[in-house]
Amino acid sequence: MNSRRDFLKQASAAAVAAGTIPPILTWALPPGQSVDFPGEDGMILRSYRFVDLETPVEYFNTWLTPVPHFFVRNHMHEPSTLDAESWRLTIGGEVDKALTLSLADLAKLEKRTVTNTLECAGNGRAFQQPHVPGIQWQKGAVGTARFSGPRLRDLLQRAGVKPTGKHVMFHGLDEVPGKVPPFIRSIPIEKATDGDTLIATRMNDAPLTKHHGFPARALVPGWIGAASCKWLSEIKVLEKEFDGNFMKPAYRFPNQPGKPGDPVNPDETHPVTALSVKSVIATPADGSILKSRSIRIQGVAWAGEADIARVEISTDSGATWKPALLGHEQSEYAWRLWEYAWKAPKAGEYTFKARATDSQGRTQPETAVWNPSGYLYNAIDQVKIHVQA
Repeated sequence: MNSRRDFLKQASAAAVAAGTIPPILTWALPPGQSVDFPGEDGMILRSYRFVDLETPVEYFNTWLTPVPHFFVRNHMHEPSTLDAESWRLTIGGEVDKALTLSLADLAKLEKRTVTNTLECAGNGRAFQQPHVPGIQWQKGAVGTARFSGPRLRDLLQRAGVKPTGKHVMFHGLDEVPGKVPPFIRSIPIEKATDGDTLIATRMNDAPLTKHHGFPARALVPGWIGAASCKWLSEIKVLEKEFDGNFMKPAYRFPNQPGKPGDPVNPDETHPVTALSVKSVIATPADGSILKSRSIRIQGVAWAGEADIARVEISTDSGATWKPALLGHEQSEYAWRLWEYAWKAPKAGEYTFKARATDSQGRTQPETAVWNPSGYLYNAIDQVKIHVQA
């Protein structure tokens, strides 16, 4: 990790000297360029200042995303030092008895396992029109993993939540640079006490890695990734939603759709919570030149707290749609693999589209709802290919 941090510092220093850093909090590589970090293989580097790594869509070919291929989203610097022996988690606020727990204490509690598709709220932001600022995620700020750890509900019950406790705040060990506000999020008590909301210590049956929140993180299934705070150190029960930068104005959605490009009053917004219905084409890749007319179109689809009901594929730019075959692996909060076998009638250019519908009746729209932060982008996915045969 020291070599990685040194690399980032050197790269940033060189860019400052050259006057090449844009006036934003991140410095992204050109689309498609990848850099290997220890424990994260072949990922697309979206930010130098705070490590943000996107998964190439061709890795979306397994139900569980291997940890080395799982996207990384950081709002601050990762903790420079983490010691499992000395780490402690405190629980306080509107409770009868404040608690301080070690990793060993968490290990003694009943464990729950939840398979969850974790997606950054800004996934797809690069496709928003008109353009919006922020990390320019394309399709890969999403992954599915099996998270394990004690239920947050059990910890809150042990502390004894007072009737005044209406929200639960998470604060991690992120290293905050300068005057940047700390990354603190809160969720309603109803979601906090859901039996599937966890203090996760394991990911895909192994201890969390540093990139993904070691030694413990919140896991708020079906909701945007920002709710599942990493390197958790403090849980606090509050009388109301936490009042801080990463709750307002960040991670909020307009109450009413507005004209693209128009400013939005933060007081006329609500917190972004559950994920939207969405599908992504993993293969063939956009721009592919294929030698065979027999083509297997494959991808993933997810819907947050809802289930995927169906995925439809168009091979003629949306003129007609056919049902895709859903994979047999499924779990609440987790994506479904899908595939569609097709034979091109002749050589030429084709546009494939994919759209998903969930158990709540929501279907991917042709155009995503615009908002100034580019959250919850879920327009129908498409790729263009050329068949040579």
